[in-house]
Amino acid sequence: MKKDTMVLKNGIVMELEAAASLGDVRTVFPDKDTFLAAWDSLTKENLAEVQVKNSAGLTVGAYTDLVLVSETSAVQEDGTILTSFCFREKDAMEKRMDAMEEGQTVQDGAIMDMAEMISTMAE
Repeated sequence: MKKDTMVLKNGIVMELEAAASLGDVRTVFPDKDTFLAAWDSLTKENLAEVQVKNSAGLTVGAYTDLVLVSETSAVQEDGTILTSFCFREKDAMEKRMDAMEEGQTVQDGAIMDMAEMISTMAE
């Protein structure tokens, strides 16, 4: 039986046991290593664009700028790991801060370029 999936920006696909809401996205991992690989993939970059697809492959949710709030895992009798992730979308303040940080990075680069140019001209 095909399952619903969550697709991260970089294309990583996680099969879902349940995803009634962003606050309770459940998945089962066969072992600790697979869980840790999935955990490592939940980066700011990969959570910038996320799609939830149903078992037929149709997109039923498209999200931008998700934040991982928490994670709860339990080892089941068969050794698999049932994990519940709690996500939320960034609020307006967080999005403004991201934009400011991005602008600052561009400005810092321009200042460094100008400093190099002035240094070259002074020589």
